[in-house]
Amino acid sequence: MTDILMQYGLFLAKAVTVVVMAWIIIAMVVSMSHRRGRPPDRLEVRCLNEKYEEMSDILKEAMLSKKQFKKILKERKARRQAEEKRKLAGASKSRKRIFVLNFRGDIRATAVSSLREEVTAVLTMATPEDEVLLRLENSGGLVHEHGLAASQLQRIRSRQIRLTVAVDKVAASGGYLMACVGNRIIAAPFAVVGSIGVLAQLPNFHRLLEWHGVDFEQVNAGEHKKTLSMFGRNTDEERAKVKEQLEDLHGLFKDLVAQNRPGVDVGSVATGEYWYGARARKLNLIDDLTTSDDYLLAASQNTEVYEVTYSIKKPFAERMALLVDMTTERLFYSWWRRAEESRWA
Repeated sequence: MTDILMQYGLFLAKAVTVVVMAWIIIAMVVSMSHRRGRPPDRLEVRCLNEKYEEMSDILKEAMLSKKQFKKILKERKARRQAEEKRKLAGASKSRKRIFVLNFRGDIRATAVSSLREEVTAVLTMATPEDEVLLRLENSGGLVHEHGLAASQLQRIRSRQIRLTVAVDKVAASGGYLMACVGNRIIAAPFAVVGSIGVLAQLPNFHRLLEWHGVDFEQVNAGEHKKTLSMFGRNTDEERAKVKEQLEDLHGLFKDLVAQNRPGVDVGSVATGEYWYGARARKLNLIDDLTTSDDYLLAASQNTEVYEVTYSIKKPFAERMALLVDMTTERLFYSWWRRAEESRWA
């Protein structure tokens, strides 16, 4: 126990030192950041048809003779010129378009800031004949943040625009909360899908403080203003209240899945478990087994595919604050691993 406390003390010393030094640096540059102003955000659009075409041309040029390669380029140029003439004459309809969005999640779903701008931009152009494909990689996190992300996707469906969600790696918990909004979900065979459940956990240091003679005082107005505490003594009534809140939230999660995925037996899958793509398909949690790469490559043959990205340039002070947060978190997990090793040594 003494060894663990010593390690905990060293961890606190390291953490405090890192935090203080980082905030000193932030204080020195924050005024400069304010003077310079926030860097401009930027919306970028890339035609994936051109990307695939360029990749194919590189291979063809390397593998075919010069004569064969020039013939292919000449035929392509002729087809494009003919297509342009038909469009100008009004004899050719515009091809369907797919707008590709990317969402890589974290606990706080920080990518939602970009997602909301990307959705807004797409809705200024997309029609019910078009499609939006979201490449989603998200293992869950805070409820309200992922709920907002799901609401942004609901904006697409509300405009009668088809929404396809592609899961190459993981869409679990808050990630599946987002995925189930789609008209169609595709996933790689070993992508992790599901985890329809809600979790709340926190450490409690009450006995440690009590052992060292430290009192923790807290005053609140409102019967349920405080539920579980990290430093005070928790009661069975408080634990029961948190359980009640989690069950209510779980019910909302299940209702959303049932509303958007009527073919899913919610009662059997809303256990907090997760499944790999092939198993998830049998449970109707997804619709097809394929990767986003295959889906887009096939679609590009007769569809205009555009990748839309909204880049938010964070001020220097904000980036430094995020660095401090990540460093402190790493220090905590480092101490925790050492404590566990000492415990079992």
